[in-house]
Amino acid sequence: MGTKQEIIGSLGEKQLLLPGLVQAGLAANDRIKYFFTLLQLAREQCEQPAPNPPDLAREREACGVAGAELDGVIGASRSAPGGRCRIPGAAGLLARVLDCLKEMLAPVELAEELGLESGVDAYRTRLAAAAKLARGARRDLLPAALIADLTSGERKRGDTAHLLVMDLHKALNRLQGELSRESVDGAHVYGLRAAEKELVRAFMRGLNSTQALRLDHPGLGTTATLSGRQLLLQNDIGTTDAHVLVLHVEGLAATLTYSDVHLERLLFFQSLFEQYALQWEETRSRRESGLNQGGIYHLSIGTFKARDREQLMQYLAFLGSRLVFLIDWNRARKRLRGFVPKRDVITVLKWAADKGYGHMAFLKVGGDVLIYDAMQFAIKGAPRFGEDLRDMLGRERALAFLKFVVRTCAEGVLTVKPDSLIRDEVRAELANYFHSAEQDLLDLACEHAALLVELASAVRDGVLQLQLAGANGALARIADRAKSWETAADALLNQVRAAVDHSAGAVFFKVLLEAADDVADCLEEAAFHFTLFPPRAAPDDAHERLRALAELLVDGAQEYLKALTTARYVRRGGDRDDMRDFLEAVHRITTVEHDSDEAQRAIKSALLAAESDARGLFVVAEVARNLEEAADALMHSGLVLRDHVMGTVAAS
Repeated sequence: MGTKQEIIGSLGEKQLLLPGLVQAGLAANDRIKYFFTLLQLAREQCEQPAPNPPDLAREREACGVAGAELDGVIGASRSAPGGRCRIPGAAGLLARVLDCLKEMLAPVELAEELGLESGVDAYRTRLAAAAKLARGARRDLLPAALIADLTSGERKRGDTAHLLVMDLHKALNRLQGELSRESVDGAHVYGLRAAEKELVRAFMRGLNSTQALRLDHPGLGTTATLSGRQLLLQNDIGTTDAHVLVLHVEGLAATLTYSDVHLERLLFFQSLFEQYALQWEETRSRRESGLNQGGIYHLSIGTFKARDREQLMQYLAFLGSRLVFLIDWNRARKRLRGFVPKRDVITVLKWAADKGYGHMAFLKVGGDVLIYDAMQFAIKGAPRFGEDLRDMLGRERALAFLKFVVRTCAEGVLTVKPDSLIRDEVRAELANYFHSAEQDLLDLACEHAALLVELASAVRDGVLQLQLAGANGALARIADRAKSWETAADALLNQVRAAVDHSAGAVFFKVLLEAADDVADCLEEAAFHFTLFPPRAAPDDAHERLRALAELLVDGAQEYLKALTTARYVRRGGDRDDMRDFLEAVHRITTVEHDSDEAQRAIKSALLAAESDARGLFVVAEVARNLEEAADALMHSGLVLRDHVMGTVAAS
């Protein structure tokens, strides 16, 4: 106790001592955590020596522990016989731990005397037990198990010095809350001068600008005081164990210490500061069995050095504004994970934070249930297991839709829109995305149909060449073009297959293009047969009928393309001319198929009556068969399209 405090105590005004003792106890709490970490890492170095162990210099300086020689303790630690560790100054380290515990206990003892606390005898008993255990150290030697017995935070294993620290820290926080009668824009402060209060106001300006987004979730309480020449600012963020944020500000440097049980959230938090040149130290993982499954948490320290005080206050405001986006972050990540991969989930959450929407409103309105409901509405049924929005909409549309969801939820909740209205907006938006995706697939189907027109026209041109002697070179070129068009048609079919999964509307286009691709295959096969034709003209009668059949296929392909183009505009209550044009195009496709049957029979009759070599007869017969099969496939495609369009109109 300092001279000034001793004088105050002698005057009987003991309550004036309490703020200083609480401040000293909280500072001791920072130091004891450093000593625990130092001992734990030293033990790890003994058991599993690392070539480049950490030195904890930054942590030591941040918590105000003097003695640069401590920075070499971890690297100098070695294992010793009998399950012991040789740690330089081990007994002295434990003595400093006990001194810190006494500093933490002192304000609680005084608070009990003042009627503000109770249970101090139990704390004294626990401190005595820890002191007795610490006597197991001999200079640089101590049992490895002793470190675990002192630093464990798992209550079911029995009491430890670490648990005593945690309980005393809670008591100190309660006292600090009671003592923090002064509030700076919502932060509980004491012992601050005007210059430090200005920095706290900057931090709170940012925090207050976004904290409405936490809705009714607890958290974001801020306390601030002085630790030597440093402004010490702490925010409780949420309720998660080991989710801690402490800021030390001295001069123009702000050192942020952040720990989290979720490494993904820690990395996400770091990514929010891209506009500031923070220097992040390597993230370190720690084990504490009392925290979570596996007992792992992660610690990161980032330092920002401002060019002037104005930039420092801008940074503090920005830092304060980001904290709300950490609350329930992992729950939001899990709720979105069912719709897009992890990398895309992080993209959405980062966008939501950068734009100031956050994710809490999304969770409040329903989270993943909200999206599943919209999917059921859009596809007129339950989504199948494992369906991914990227497969159904494409990656860009899936991300755009999820961004719309979090934005709509945030805006709706903050403006007190009914949840039912927000759900309807999300439903309508997803339905529009599905419609847009279907239009893209329809564009691919139209492009595929245009290739069928090219193929049919090429085959017709080839049939015309059959009447000319010595046309084999031209026929070979037609076959080459037909092969390239058929390959392009296959590529479009594969593109549709890759874009769809289990969505009813999307599956239709896969079925349609698979049927239409049979047309392309038959037409390309017909063009291939041209290359087998002998170097002489085809029989006149058979050629005339084959040309008529080829013309039918051109007409049918053109009508199929027209039917697809018109289908885009056919809907219930729409223009009757669109429906009439669509149905007439489908009807002409079926007529082409019937006429092609008659044409093929006529070609067979003409071939039997013709006097020609077997090669010429074979080629004409095969081309006729290919064209008739193409007409069959074309009619099948037209009927598939008709049934889908009519069913969609009836259901709308």
